[in-house]
Amino acid sequence: MSRVACLAAAAALGMYGASCFVTPMAPRTAPEAGAVSSAAFQQFPAAEVESQASAWSPLAIGAALGLLIAVAGGKPALAADLENGESIFNGNCTSCHAGGNNTIVAEKKLKKDALEKYLTGGYSVASIMTQVTNGKNSMPAFGEKLGPDDIDDVANYVYQQASKW
Repeated sequence: MSRVACLAAAAALGMYGASCFVTPMAPRTAPEAGAVSSAAFQQFPAAEVESQASAWSPLAIGAALGLLIAVAGGKPALAADLENGESIFNGNCTSCHAGGNNTIVAEKKLKKDALEKYLTGGYSVASIMTQVTNGKNSMPAFGEKLGPDDIDDVANYVYQQASKW
């Protein structure tokens, strides 16, 4: 679904939801006969009472606008979270692979041409995920340290950065 259609659906759903939980103020009922003089009724014309009865609650409008802002301001969900991948890379990989280099085996860098040459399976996200999960030679395995989503994120980050390093 396009972003505009999602926003329109979310706004409509938010307004409907707000109206279900916070309804407009109910009209005021007339006092008992004889309890208040007819002069007291003259103070509030019927049109004013009706306009007060149909007014929306500020709480309902605030809830609907808050939902709309949350939906409109949110990041779209991506298959891989590259920001998370970068933070995982910086926390776990930069000690050996800072800037896409390799401090242990200099020719096995994380640059695209080196990945195509040395990585089992070639230059692909799946190959990078396998390498990160299982390790190989002097590279330790991160399969038990990182979750599957984190491994996917860091593999996508390395794949994206390989042509930039």
